[in-house]
Amino acid sequence: MDNWDDMRVFLAVARMESLSAAAPLTKMDPATLGRRITRLERSLGAALFVKSPQGYALTDLGERLRDRAADAETQFALAIEESRGGATALTGQIRIGAPDGVANFLLPQVCAALQRDNPDLEMQVLALPRVVNLSRREADMAITVSPPAAGQLIVQKITDYRLHLAMRADAPPATKLDDLRGRPVVGYIPDMIFDKELDYLGALGAGGVQLASNSVAVQLQMIRAAGVGIVHDFALPFAPELRRILTDDIALTRSFYLVRHKSARQSDRLTRVAAALSAGLVAEVARLERIACLTDAPAV
Repeated sequence: MDNWDDMRVFLAVARMESLSAAAPLTKMDPATLGRRITRLERSLGAALFVKSPQGYALTDLGERLRDRAADAETQFALAIEESRGGATALTGQIRIGAPDGVANFLLPQVCAALQRDNPDLEMQVLALPRVVNLSRREADMAITVSPPAAGQLIVQKITDYRLHLAMRADAPPATKLDDLRGRPVVGYIPDMIFDKELDYLGALGAGGVQLASNSVAVQLQMIRAAGVGIVHDFALPFAPELRRILTDDIALTRSFYLVRHKSARQSDRLTRVAAALSAGLVAEVARLERIACLTDAPAV
């Protein structure tokens, strides 16, 4: 690449896989990005992307160049960080990838507190119903519900969290699982469960779901409208109409993990953000779960 700006444009399109999605990152319109990519490919004498109506997919050369360019980007960021010396406040942009349950119910409070303590820090939350690809630099770090088994990654457990059955407090009471027969079950779209830890139907003993979504936030709204389903305890304070039920029969525990690319070890800034983010999530899960326990349906 002839200049640093070429690398910035190439990486944005490579990561977002389309000109329109990359446009906000580069502050360029899609037509300008398309011309820049064409000019870059001509200067290299080879195609970096396979272009189609579905987007821009990297060629083999494009994938190799993306990895090299991303490494160079990391080293540049580290050099800037070192030049700032031992500043106590965190600065710059941090993007966190997370499943939508974490993104909706935990990260807004945690990120707001972290940014409030570090006014020059820009926090971005990438909420996706899938695993975030850190190797493609979709985010600086990610929260997952299963520890990745492969890849050049740093993985650390953050905390456990709990899930229970829930339904509206004004619905007919249920003292046993059989009392739920005939009530619509809310859950994930079965073929869109992207992590085995999100498959709750076995614990519920349900053969299927009548109201389904790939979004935890949408599922919560479905249960608020009608039905019964597995809910994160930390989400219940945001739905005061709901109560945990049959807590002795159905009680699930899952875990959150913080995942970073191995190159993050070299960055004191990312290490400090990771530590603050983990501590904030631990505290916020505990706070919200305490509230959920106080609002259980009374025994009947």
